[in-house]
Amino acid sequence: MLDEHKMNRLNELSKKKKTSGLSEEEGKEQTSLRAEYLSNFRNSFKKTIENTKIIDPEGTDVTPEKIKEIQRQNNLRDN
Repeated sequence: MLDEHKMNRLNELSKKKKTSGLSEEEGKEQTSLRAEYLSNFRNSFKKTIENTKIIDPEGTDVTPEKIKEIQRQNNLRDN
């Protein structure tokens, strides 16, 4: 995720946009910070999904085949 300074700045800009508006430069900064935040979030979420094994109530592995293949490629799954 974003470091604390960048996250605080993004929150600052969001609040300012709601109250008094942003200058063009601040708008570009906000867009850049949002893009970085979303990229980090998506990568983190993807890694979480790729490392997840889904088991149904009967104990059967029902992980989608696409995820299993990714796990095999990353040596996270034997079969």
